[in-house]
Amino acid sequence: MPKFFIERPIFAWVVALFIILAGLLAIPGLPISQYPSVAPPSVEISATYPGASAETVDQAVTSLIEQELNGAKGMLYYESQSNSYGRAQITATFAPGTDPELATVDVQNRIKKAESRLPQAVMQMGLQVEKASSNFLLVTTLSSQDGRLDQLGLADYITRNVINEIRRVPGVGKAELYAAQRAMRIWLDPEKLVGYRLSAAEVNAAIAAQNRQVPAGAIGDRPAPDTQQVSASVIVRGLLGSPEEFGEIVLRANPDGSSVRLRDVARIEVGGETYQFGARLNGKETAAVAVQLAPGANALQTATDVEAKLEELSRYFPAGVSYEIPYNTAPFVKISIEQVVKTLAEAMVLVFLVMLLFLQNLRYTLIPTIVVPIALLGTFAVMLVAGFSINVLTMFGMVLAIGILVDDAIVVVENVERIMAEEGLSPKEATRKAMGQITGAIVGITLVLAAVFLPLAFMAGSVGVIYRQFSLSMATSILFSGFLALSLTPALCATLLKPIPADHHEKKGFAGWFNRRFRRATERYEGWVGALVGRAGRTMVVYALLLGVLAIGFMRLPSAFLPVEDQGYVITDVQLPAGATANRTLAALGQLEAHYLSRPSVDNIVAITGFSFSGMGQNAGLAFTVFKDWSERGPAESAQAEADRANGAMFMGVKDAQMFSLVPPAIPELGTASGFSLRLQDRGGIGHDALLAARNQLLAAVAQSPVIAYARVEGLEDAPQLQLEIDRDKASALGVDFGAIASTVSTALGSATINDFANFGRMQRVIVQADAASRMSPEALLELNVPGSRGGMVPLSAFATTSWTTGPVQLIRYNGYPSYKISGDAKPGFSTGQAMAEMERLVGELPAGIGYEWTGQSLQERQSGAQAPMLMALALIVVFLVLAALYESWAIPLSVLLIVPLGVIGAVLAVTLRGMPNDVFFKVGLITIIGLSAKNAILIVEFAKDLVAQGKGAIEAAIEAARLRFRPIVMTSLAFILGVVPLAIASGASSASQRAIGTGVLGGMIAATLLGVLFVPVFFVAVQRLFGRRRDRSAAAVEGDGLATEHQG
Repeated sequence: MPKFFIERPIFAWVVALFIILAGLLAIPGLPISQYPSVAPPSVEISATYPGASAETVDQAVTSLIEQELNGAKGMLYYESQSNSYGRAQITATFAPGTDPELATVDVQNRIKKAESRLPQAVMQMGLQVEKASSNFLLVTTLSSQDGRLDQLGLADYITRNVINEIRRVPGVGKAELYAAQRAMRIWLDPEKLVGYRLSAAEVNAAIAAQNRQVPAGAIGDRPAPDTQQVSASVIVRGLLGSPEEFGEIVLRANPDGSSVRLRDVARIEVGGETYQFGARLNGKETAAVAVQLAPGANALQTATDVEAKLEELSRYFPAGVSYEIPYNTAPFVKISIEQVVKTLAEAMVLVFLVMLLFLQNLRYTLIPTIVVPIALLGTFAVMLVAGFSINVLTMFGMVLAIGILVDDAIVVVENVERIMAEEGLSPKEATRKAMGQITGAIVGITLVLAAVFLPLAFMAGSVGVIYRQFSLSMATSILFSGFLALSLTPALCATLLKPIPADHHEKKGFAGWFNRRFRRATERYEGWVGALVGRAGRTMVVYALLLGVLAIGFMRLPSAFLPVEDQGYVITDVQLPAGATANRTLAALGQLEAHYLSRPSVDNIVAITGFSFSGMGQNAGLAFTVFKDWSERGPAESAQAEADRANGAMFMGVKDAQMFSLVPPAIPELGTASGFSLRLQDRGGIGHDALLAARNQLLAAVAQSPVIAYARVEGLEDAPQLQLEIDRDKASALGVDFGAIASTVSTALGSATINDFANFGRMQRVIVQADAASRMSPEALLELNVPGSRGGMVPLSAFATTSWTTGPVQLIRYNGYPSYKISGDAKPGFSTGQAMAEMERLVGELPAGIGYEWTGQSLQERQSGAQAPMLMALALIVVFLVLAALYESWAIPLSVLLIVPLGVIGAVLAVTLRGMPNDVFFKVGLITIIGLSAKNAILIVEFAKDLVAQGKGAIEAAIEAARLRFRPIVMTSLAFILGVVPLAIASGASSASQRAIGTGVLGGMIAATLLGVLFVPVFFVAVQRLFGRRRDRSAAAVEGDGLATEHQG
C-alpha cells in the first residue's frame, strides 16, 4: 500500500481531502453535551389525592400503581414517594439503552389496569406520566419590577402564556411551576352553615349543578318541517365567571320566596389553586419554573432554545414584568468543552515543539502536523454516524489521541530522515526503503492500540456508555492515523522532503548541541542496555520486585466513580422541624440568602419553599446558589469551599433549621449530590417504627465512624398528627351517616375540587374549603357540624374525639419495600468506595429484617468497580492475541506485554502522590497506558526480531534494535507526555476530570518510557532464551525419536 501512494501522491491527497470534508460537514451536526446520556432512562408517574395523608396516599394510590409496574420490560428498579400534600410520585428506572418512548407507553398501559381501583378524586385531578431526568437543567423566574403583579398574578400569567411554550421546546422533559395558577376559592364559614342548616355536601352539589356547561343544541335542526327557514345554535351560559356570579348560586329556595345563596355562607374570591409552593430570587418574591431535561436530550441546545423562547415571549410580557434565568447548568457544559478544546490546542503546540526539537527541520515537522488534524476530522465524521456527541469524554479521547497520532507519522519521518542521512538516498528511495522496514511495526502498533480500546465498547450499564464514547473516539482516530501513516505520510515524505547533505547531523548552535548530547545519551543508553541484557536473570528479579510494589500500591488506591467538579453552583437542602409552618421556613431561607448574598463570589440565589429533594411540605425548602465565573474566583471561593463555609455558618447561626449545602455530582442525572446514595429497606415486614429505630441506630453508628464524614436522611421526619377518633355507634345513634362525616371533614380541611369555571378564556378550578379560622385548631375541627337523618345539625364533638400522635408526612418505597433514603460522603483522605464498604459493615450490625440497596451513582460505581478487572484482563488478552496473529509467534507478544506493568506502576504512583482515587478516568488512563507501553515495546521488538531473522544473536539484536529505536521512542513518548501535560495541570471548569485522566496517563507514560527502554531488550532476550531452550529440547526429542526408530529398523 505505501508504494502505491508514494507513486501517486495526488491520490493520497484526494483521500485525505475526502476525510477532511467529511469531518468538517460532521462537526456542525454533532450535539454538544458535558457527558453522554449515561443515566438509565426513567419514567415518572404523578398523582394527587387532595387532603389525603401520606399513609392514605401510600395505601390508596401508590401501592396500587406499584403492583401494576412489576414486570415492566427492562425495568431496573422503581422508587415511590407519598406525602401529606396528597401527592404520589413514582419513578421507574429502566436499563440503559431502553427506548424512553416505549418505556413510557408500557408504563401508561400498565397504569390503565390500576385506574379502576383508584379513588375518584385522584382520577378527577388526573394522572401524569412523564419521561424526565431527575435534575433541573435550569430555573427561570418572572418578576414584577413595579409590584403591580403579585406572585399569584405572575404564576397565572406563566400558566397561560409561558409554561406550555417551554414544554414544547425540543429536549424539555418536564417544566414545573413552583407557584399556582388562579382558581375560584370558596371559603365556607361553618357557623353560618349551621345557622342555615346546610352541609358542605349540599353546597358542593349546588355549585356542581349550577356551574356547568349546557350543550343546548340548535333550533331549526333537521329533521324539520319544509316551512322552516332559519337554524341557529342555542347558547346557554351555564359556566359562571366571577365571584359575584358564584355568590348568586342558590343553595336553598324557601316557600316564602326567600333564598339562601352561596355568598350568605362563604367568602368567595379568585385566589390560588394551591398555596403549597413559593419562590424567591435574591430575597425578593418571584414565580419560578424549573425545567428538567428529557432522557437523551442535548442539554446545551435545550437550554439555548429555552432562553431563545423566553426572549421571544418577553416581547409580549405585561408592563413591568421581566424574566431571568438565575440558575442554568448549561454554561458549565459549554465552558467545559471550551476548556478541553483549549487543552487540545495546547497539546498540539507542545507536540509540534517536541517534533521541531528532534527533527530540526520545518518540513519534517510539518508532515505530522498535517496528518494529525486529518485523523481527528475523520473521527468526528465517524462519531456523527455512531450517534455520539461532542462531550468531555470524546474530547479527552482526542487530546490523548494527539500524542498517539503523531507517533505513526514521526516513526515514518524519523526513519526516512535516518536512511537519507546514513545512506544518502533520494527522498523517494529513502521513503520506499523506510516503509519496507516499518510497515509491519505501524500495522502492529495501530492494531494493538485500536484493539486495546475495543473491549471498552462492550461494558454494560451507565459506565459502559462512558467507556464506549471514549473508546470509539480513540480507536477511530488511531485507525485513521495508521491508514494515513501508510498513505499520506509516505506520499508527503517522497514529495516534501529534500535530500540531506552529509553534514546534516553536524549542525551548529542549539540544534548541533542537542544532537551531540543526544548522541552521547544514546551511546550511554546502549551501554546500559548491554549491561542489563548481560544480567537478564537479575534484571528479571528486579522486575518481579517492581510487580510486588505495583500490587501493594494498586490495592491501597481508594476507589471512586467520577471526580467532583466545581460546576459553578451549589444546592442547599432546607428542612425545619416536623410540623413547622411556611412562615418559619421563609425566615430560615432569609438567613441563608443573607449569608450567600454577602459573599463576593455569589451571583444569584434562587429559593423555593414547600419543596426540596427531601420531599414536599411546609417545613421544606430548596436553594440554588449560582457563583460568578471561574476566572473571578480563587481556590478559597470554589463551590466546595463556599458550601463548607455556608454549612458552618448555618449550623452555628440558625437554630430552627437544618440546612445542608451540597456540591452537585459530576453527572447530575445519577443523583442530586456527590458521595453515596443508599436505601435502607424493611425487608422483613417489621413495620415503620422498627425501620425508624434501625435508621437512627445506623446514623448513630455513622457518627462514630472514622471513614464517613456524614450521613443524612433525604426525607422529612415524622411530624405531629391529629388523630380524629369517630365513635361509629354514637354517630349512627344520632342519625349521622359516615359518608356525610367524610364529606364534611374532607371538604372543610382537605378542600374539594368541584369543577371548572371560565376565567378569561381559560378553564380553571373551583375549590371549596373551610375558611382559615375554622381549621386552625383541634377545637375548631370538633365544632364542624354534620347533617343528621332527623333534619338537625350534629357537631363532631358529639361522637368524635381528637388526640395528638406522631406519624410520617412522607412514605418512601424502593422496589416495593418501605425505605429511607440515606446519602453521605467520605471524610477527606477516604474515597466513596471505602465509605460504601463502611456503610455495608454498619448495616450488617442492624437487627434482622433490615436490608439495603445502592442506587443512582453508587449503583453505577459498584458496577464499574466490578467490571474493571475483567476489562483490564480483556485488554491484555486482546493485545496478546493481535500480536500473536501479526508475528505468528507466542514469544514476541509475551516480551511486548511484560512492559505493561511498568507503565501501570507510574500511573499508580502519580495518582497516589496527588491523592487521587481509582475512578473511571483512572481506569480509562490505564487502558491507554496498556496500548502505549505496548507500542514502545513493539518498536524495539519488531526490529530485534528482523535482526534475529538475519542471523544475529538475541543479545546483539536486542542491543542494536534498542539503539536504532531509542530516538523515535523518546521523541514519540515525549510528544505524548507533553501533549498530556495540559490535562494534568488544568484549572477552571471541568479541571478535576482533566487532572484525573491526565495525571494517571502522564505518570504511566513517563514510567513506561524510562523503564521500558531499559527493560524491553531484557524481556526480548529472556523470552527468546526461554522459548529457544524449549525449541532446542523439542528438536532434540524429535531427533532422538528418529534415531530410535532407525535403530529398531
